[in-house]
Amino acid sequence: MNRPSHDAHSRPCGPATASGWRARWFHMIFDHDDRPSRLFDVVLIVAILSSILVTVLDSVADLHDRATRLFYLLEWLFTLLFTAEYLLRIAVVDRPRAYMRSFFGVVDLLAVLPTYLSLFFVGSQYLLVVRALRILRIFRVLKMTRYINESNLLWSALLRGRHKILVFITTILTLVLIFGALMYLVEGPDNGFSSIPKSMYWAVVTLTTVGFGDITPHTTLGQLLTSVIMLVGYGIIAVPTGIFAAELAAGMREARQRIACPACRLADHETDARYCRHCGAALEHGAE
Repeated sequence: MNRPSHDAHSRPCGPATASGWRARWFHMIFDHDDRPSRLFDVVLIVAILSSILVTVLDSVADLHDRATRLFYLLEWLFTLLFTAEYLLRIAVVDRPRAYMRSFFGVVDLLAVLPTYLSLFFVGSQYLLVVRALRILRIFRVLKMTRYINESNLLWSALLRGRHKILVFITTILTLVLIFGALMYLVEGPDNGFSSIPKSMYWAVVTLTTVGFGDITPHTTLGQLLTSVIMLVGYGIIAVPTGIFAAELAAGMREARQRIACPACRLADHETDARYCRHCGAALEHGAE
């Protein structure tokens, strides 16, 4: 019996049921349990990194002038290679449309479109850096999919604190509007604050303590108001970090409480614990 694939690609489209070349290529492309399939993934990642390097170097004016033809040929070579790989993936799965609508299916398509679009829109080939997203397959090659659970913990913490973060963002926008309007009244167009939107831009730059310096207050009252905004900005920066940290700590506590020993029922184990600290029985992480 063929073992089902665990690749993110294969989940929405399923393994190829046909025998022969489709089954062999499906196993090589979507599985990672033997040498040929792992070699395929490694070669693919090397090709992705090489194509990104070509795109980055081509954006350097001096290199572009000296090796225009070489960069052009290499880009089309990589594009044709990735196009063939994309079509091959569609050919070997049972549900091509499901694959094409999946996350990696969309990324694979976006990886080849910019070169073809460059025939009609100048400069669109530099969008090829989207191919970097395809390197996410390295998690499958190195068998690091278990770390996805850690990213899920971070994402759940963000979702848990979304209402607090929304209130925080709303407060910030309100402060930006108020400070921007005040600076427009205090400084006026003569000092660069030509409109409330531009004054709001200045308020954002000042509140985040970036301080580009393209617009600066000249009046004493304006400088006093600027000092207040800077002090408020330093206090505000720590708020979202605190919210996220609190939700993350709560999520980690809940995750530990969910891992109970099947033998002695002792709970509150660390998320990466494999054996019960009381009786030594193996913990069942699959139930998390």
